Amino acid sequence: MDFKDKRDSDSGGSPSDDEKKIGLERPALEAGALESRGHGQPPPDPDAGLSEEEKAKIDRRLLWKLDLRLIPWLCLLYLISFLDRTNIGNARLFGLEKSLHITGGQYNAALSIFFVSYSLAEPLTNVLLKRLRPSVFIPAIMLAWGLCMTVMGLVHDFQGLMATRFFLGLAEAGLFPGINYYLSCWYRRDEFGIRAAIFFSAAAVSGSFGGLLAAAIQNMDGVGNKRGWAWIFILEGIATVLVGIASFWMVFDFPDEATFLSDVDRQRVLRRLKADQQSSAEHEEFRMSYFWASVKDWKTWLYAVIYMGCDGPLYAFSLFLPTIINGLGYESTTAQLLSVPPYAAAALLTVAIGYIADRTHQRGLCNLGVSVFGVVGFAMLLSARSPGVQYAGTFLAALGIYPCIANTITWASNNTEGVYKRGVTLGFVIGWGNLNGVVSSNIYRQVDRPLYRIGHGVVFSYLVLFLLGGSGLQYLLLKKENAKRRAGKLDHMVAGKSEKEIEAMGDVRPNFCYTL
Repeated sequence: MDFKDKRDSDSGGSPSDDEKKIGLERPALEAGALESRGHGQPPPDPDAGLSEEEKAKIDRRLLWKLDLRLIPWLCLLYLISFLDRTNIGNARLFGLEKSLHITGGQYNAALSIFFVSYSLAEPLTNVLLKRLRPSVFIPAIMLAWGLCMTVMGLVHDFQGLMATRFFLGLAEAGLFPGINYYLSCWYRRDEFGIRAAIFFSAAAVSGSFGGLLAAAIQNMDGVGNKRGWAWIFILEGIATVLVGIASFWMVFDFPDEATFLSDVDRQRVLRRLKADQQSSAEHEEFRMSYFWASVKDWKTWLYAVIYMGCDGPLYAFSLFLPTIINGLGYESTTAQLLSVPPYAAAALLTVAIGYIADRTHQRGLCNLGVSVFGVVGFAMLLSARSPGVQYAGTFLAALGIYPCIANTITWASNNTEGVYKRGVTLGFVIGWGNLNGVVSSNIYRQVDRPLYRIGHGVVFSYLVLFLLGGSGLQYLLLKKENAKRRAGKLDHMVAGKSEKEIEAMGDVRPNFCYTL
């Protein structure tokens, strides 16, 4: 097949900017290697001639380099993000409602408004991330939400709280879908799950850390004529701004432009992705057809239902766990401290499930197995009256919710091919899930304490119908689709098409095998 490169007609055959970025301008690669490379083919192998053992050693070293440069800082960013959106639950225990003269219903409205702006902005954020570059987009939104957090500690009434929560949701909307999309453009499909799990475990750590931090900051009550709850927002907001500034140097762009990679390592990363049948190794210009491809894909909406089944319970749990424990008869500071162990256990299981799912390629079965913990946990919260049994139920609830978040996002990413289609799909899935935060914000009412039957019942229903039921349905449908592809029943779809046209089909092409 003829090689169709991206060269300017006036260049006289000189390498394009894209070719320079991946080191293809080197004389050793120009002559024969470039001419033999077709559309959708990987860059020339810089390790040609080495033994398989030597290549494996280089690959392990490269993967370790990527992990050290990408994962720790991104985990820190998400820890801060989740801490900032949920610390209002900690502030509530230290007099937020009394100081602002707001009712329980107004408090729930302040929780809800965050999810409205957050969810509506999410589907478009990955397109902005791709066009503006991660090294600009991510630090910029961090600065914006850090300022919102700081200002939240200065508000004096319900209107001020509503305004700051709305803009906080708008600013934070790009981080979670953006980083999941970003990581999926760096790693192979069987490597992404454990990294997504480690990244998301920062949410569980933030829940654990947030309770300890809030208990410590409360000791500043009265400093500068500010209540302890206000200092929670102010100090955490300032910390976010500082980390956002540092992120201009700590967040890198996509593999074809990442400055911490040498030209040779950049080629290796792109070859790994292409070997995994990922179009994230290719340049794509945004077209609305990618948007509509995601909208018309049934998998997008079923993944949205599954994610709704774990994300709605996630926010209900994280926003109200201190309140739930407080309702069992414990004082505010003790309730903060007792909220730490369930989060710590959830973080460990999240990473373990990410590892298991990567090795077994059975993400659907992992969702089904883990969700049972959540169902049992909320059944205990619904039926038991003993504080000890209910507290044990919070452990199982956390174990059943947190691992499914990262696993579902990885599952959706694994089965959506195409740079922009994947970005839009993750935006829709995560956006719809987060919209259910509006429901989560209004089901734990003060009038229902201490048992909170309605809240626990709604979360229990989400887990059974959407997480457990949706995961089972998706697993069966994908298994049926893979069987059709293996039997050659879809081969007619590529008849007469060029390699470029087949590549552009993404996950619709018959040789793409879905991860179950």
